[in-house]
Amino acid sequence: MPAAAPVLLVSDHVAGAVHLLTVPDGAVAGSLTGRHLSEHAGFLALPGGRVACVDDRRGELLVLDPYAEKLVERAVPVAVPAEHLACDPSGRRLALTTGLGKNSEPWSDLLTVLDLATGEAARVRTRIGEPGVTVLGETDPLVVLRHREPGALAVHRFADLLAAPPGCPVVTPHALLPLPDDGHGDAQAPDSEQVFAATSQGVHRARRRGDILVAEAVIPWASPARGWYLRLDTRRQGLWTTLRGGDPDPLRWPEWTNQAWHHELGTGRTLLTDLGPGLVFRLALARCHTAFTRVHPDGDELILLDADGAARRFALPGMDGAPRPGGTPWEGVQRRAVAASPGCDWIAVTRGGHGEVHIIDAETGHEAARPRLSTPLHHGGHLTLRVRNDGADGDPVGR
Repeated sequence: MPAAAPVLLVSDHVAGAVHLLTVPDGAVAGSLTGRHLSEHAGFLALPGGRVACVDDRRGELLVLDPYAEKLVERAVPVAVPAEHLACDPSGRRLALTTGLGKNSEPWSDLLTVLDLATGEAARVRTRIGEPGVTVLGETDPLVVLRHREPGALAVHRFADLLAAPPGCPVVTPHALLPLPDDGHGDAQAPDSEQVFAATSQGVHRARRRGDILVAEAVIPWASPARGWYLRLDTRRQGLWTTLRGGDPDPLRWPEWTNQAWHHELGTGRTLLTDLGPGLVFRLALARCHTAFTRVHPDGDELILLDADGAARRFALPGMDGAPRPGGTPWEGVQRRAVAASPGCDWIAVTRGGHGEVHIIDAETGHEAARPRLSTPLHHGGHLTLRVRNDGADGDPVGR
């Protein structure tokens, strides 16, 4: 496979398959079976076009290299169910939290840390919940856990966690920074060693100072809605999310409002763009565009925002088993996943339940291919698009 060719990894976490596709033709170049990847922990971009992900059934962290002859570069035992995955800016030191899995309440307090260079790994106990995680700094990195109820940023030294004795001992953070109880969404800016956490109040930020964190001013949402997902823009050093508003009752999901929220870290400017009602989930960052999918009973669409916030909309074919009015958008329904790379202009969107992937040119809106895979991509699956040196690993949080 050419070194600069875009590639797409598509996970069907229900069927237990991972498909490797070339872009833009959508040809299947490889596959894995018996691999049920954690959709919640997602894909973590590593240097060289590689990605890390978690097999939630086998309890293994996988390092995948789509440019190598053998797709699986490494498999390391880790604690599951996988909740959030992150690495230090070098991509060497990783941390994985656990949480709900297929349970109604959080039950696991296990945290796994590992060093890909040395092969060392350790498991420790922290606090039951659904903690987010970031790993700050390449020299003497800190593991920062974002807890809820009570909300806090808990700071641990990576080296201390890795040196923990066997038996999954309880560890105590050496520093705490209070947060509201409803935090959900994490990001970090490696160059400034800042960590960000989304709450109903806005985006809380803190900066590393030695072995502690120092709180900085909260970035307001500038809207009555809030964001639940936070992502670093490696292209222009900013933060992205979707602000979801309206009645929070999941049965009212067709009425939910959605705004694209973009905050420039350098200028402090925040830009809001209306996306329309319905279900808008994760977003993806292409070379010059930011991509969203919107699911709604009146029709689904792909929405592309350019650098100035101008939106273009493209209709997507409906999904059998899509969310319906009067039901929730989460349980037993089909959804869509979206992926892009900052190194190219291609966008990939799944059609859950149909096993189809739309591969679209963000510059023209032209659909170059629509491969149909051997598995249905129930729940929309999950996917990541990489170009070997696309800079996506500048965001060291799993997506």
